[in-house]
Amino acid sequence: MLSLYKYTDKEIDQLVKSIVILTDTREQKNQHILDWFDKKNIPHKTKALSNGDYSFYVPANPDLNIDRDLFFDKEIMVERKGSLEELSSNFSQNRARFEEEMATYPGKKYLLIENANYQDIVTSKYDTKFSSKAYLASLHAFNHRYDLQMMFMPDPQYSGYFLYGVFTYFLRKNLR
Repeated sequence: MLSLYKYTDKEIDQLVKSIVILTDTREQKNQHILDWFDKKNIPHKTKALSNGDYSFYVPANPDLNIDRDLFFDKEIMVERKGSLEELSSNFSQNRARFEEEMATYPGKKYLLIENANYQDIVTSKYDTKFSSKAYLASLHAFNHRYDLQMMFMPDPQYSGYFLYGVFTYFLRKNLR
């Protein structure tokens, strides 16, 4: 829809600055992210999302021929895992559900893994019985099978920054 219009750089900046981050109603323990949004005056709302934990929308802007809110939750999403233990559970006990969610989602997919880095998986620095070899195999299989982009975030205070960057640059790219 937005690609049908040719926006000026000023209009693109206006639209990008207007985005509202959506947080899924089931998302837990994310106050650090919401606090970052508030600190940076980035609007955010809680909404039931079919897939993922985060997405965004562009509010209606009649001056730019956008007569209603434009939701991008079918275009891009970020699934957040607070730890390697949480992700391990998705790869082992809840694999079928997690795999179905990734397989059926039509848009761009990101996996944000907080409090960890790749080395932690290689060296088994997590508290589950999931072997390092199986963990890495699952990680790479999901990456290639479902085009799942992964971001390790050892310090979760930067998670809000990451989410905002992913969504604003996605929108900017689609407006050009």
